[in-house]
Amino acid sequence: MKDRNQPLHPLLGAYIAHLSGERRLSLLTCEAYAHDIRVLFQLAEKNDTPLEKIQIHQIRRFIAQLHGAGRSGRSLARMLSAWRGFYDYLARQHGGTQNPCAGLRPPKSPKTLPHALSPDEASRLLAFAPDTRQAICDLAMFELLYSSGLRRAELISLKPEDVNFAEGTVRVTGKGSKTREVPVGSRALAAISVWRTVRDKVATAGASSLFLSRSGKNLSTSNLQSRLKMRAAQQGISSNVHPHVLRHSFASHLLQSSGDLRAVQEMLGHASISSTQVYTHLDFQHLAKVYDAAHPRARKK
Repeated sequence: MKDRNQPLHPLLGAYIAHLSGERRLSLLTCEAYAHDIRVLFQLAEKNDTPLEKIQIHQIRRFIAQLHGAGRSGRSLARMLSAWRGFYDYLARQHGGTQNPCAGLRPPKSPKTLPHALSPDEASRLLAFAPDTRQAICDLAMFELLYSSGLRRAELISLKPEDVNFAEGTVRVTGKGSKTREVPVGSRALAAISVWRTVRDKVATAGASSLFLSRSGKNLSTSNLQSRLKMRAAQQGISSNVHPHVLRHSFASHLLQSSGDLRAVQEMLGHASISSTQVYTHLDFQHLAKVYDAAHPRARKK
């Protein structure tokens, strides 16, 4: 994140410490909150208005300005949520008297379905020879992402002991520090097993993660994303492939095969079934394509 290393305002620093220490939110989530609340500080400063004096009509104007500058409704919803939570915290801990974000709704954005690879594209992505240490690590990571639908933060925080080869599962710590056990496919287990024989030889002192960077240190999210993007290009996949695309692909392909929405919800670690239901739309798209290609009444003459 561009402003990750910028000093925090004392109130914002205290709030982020609260989110991290008391609510136990992940580092990435805390960074997102800090980024969004910094935007509020910047807007308040531009309008020469102290944070505690901001009114609801000014928040509306801020949101309108951001929307006009190209922010999506989804991005603004996240930002409003961060601002609202910050003002609630100020009221509880620092004598704040109002929350100018209460009751405000962001502008709506057109709903878009998450991008997923086709089964053939997923197979092609993983069909490379692990002929170097980095390639061995890459194959293990990408197989696990597609096999078990992990989030990027969940993958990079894995420890070697989190993989249970006997049970064929991985212990994952997800959002809100909630832990779940997720099945791992045989190909992913085999690729991880090969990587484990290499990992200890390349790990530097203090490296505790299962997957490592080229230099043997704990893997970063940016390193994971760049390696996946590079591999996808090498395998001839033109679409933008990032870790969440493999998570979407896992969910879509599993739902197409099983139809078990509750099982997919549990494996993804979704708190609400509504978050998982988006994949039923992807499944419908797949069925519609099959229908268009196969049904006599759907074919063009």
